[in-house]
Amino acid sequence: MTKETKECNANTTASASASTSPAFPFLLPSPSEPKNTEEAKALELAAQQRKDCNTHVRSGLTSNVTIQFLMEKLVGMGCTPPKGFISCIDCGDKKAGAGFGVIEETILAPSRPSNSNNNNNNNNDDHSKYQAEANERRQRQCDQKATMQDLQQQIIAGNTNKAKLRLLPEIFLCQQHIVNADHAHQSMVHELIHAIDLCRTNMDPINNCIHMACTEIRAENMSGECNVMREAINGRISNFNGHGAECVKRRAVLSVEANPNCKAKSREYVDAAFERCFRDSFPFDRHPNLR
Repeated sequence: MTKETKECNANTTASASASTSPAFPFLLPSPSEPKNTEEAKALELAAQQRKDCNTHVRSGLTSNVTIQFLMEKLVGMGCTPPKGFISCIDCGDKKAGAGFGVIEETILAPSRPSNSNNNNNNNNDDHSKYQAEANERRQRQCDQKATMQDLQQQIIAGNTNKAKLRLLPEIFLCQQHIVNADHAHQSMVHELIHAIDLCRTNMDPINNCIHMACTEIRAENMSGECNVMREAINGRISNFNGHGAECVKRRAVLSVEANPNCKAKSREYVDAAFERCFRDSFPFDRHPNLR
């Protein structure tokens, strides 16, 4: 499992061989001096959240047998995680506990129509405008200000052959949303299941909504995030019989909805993939939460 790194201060350029711009890497800018007491307190809180989150990650890697098993399995499958594979970040107002992957946006060279010079000029103007927008997106990503609209624009660029999109492996935990070590470890297992799926298959969750539904079903099912006690505490259990499957399906639909390509029919994709993917416990011999 390889991971490409890019200079955040370098503009994205177009060429016949194309160039790349990673999406949603959540790279953190260097902290500036606080302007007032309120800002200083916010920075202090963020620093403590980062410290706590990193502690949970280390404890997961050193003492959680499920996490250790999945990491060892990735290595055994030939997908050795790169340095910094799992990190704690400030997710801002993004409502997520964790996430997997960065989208690499490769800008393709503009097509060269054989008709009038006028059309050629218009085509070049459109491509220059897209390239400028891609550079602006890239800068927002580097400044940790990427938005869902940026993701939507990347999806559109991929669908209109302006860019080629590829998922690169990376796990991040949202430090301000991690409640405790158990929560962090469940999130790590969830994202590691995605890493396993990306390693063992030609999974394309950006463009193939069934692929995305399947890996979300598997991750929700085997992470422990649908634990009965957790669901009961959150007041989500109306019927204990079959609630685990209901929880997995509910959470998978929410995840699939986050992909603009899949949002409109997210429930249909989850329903279509559910029976097969819910039973798939790879790389475990049985469900890891069954004692």
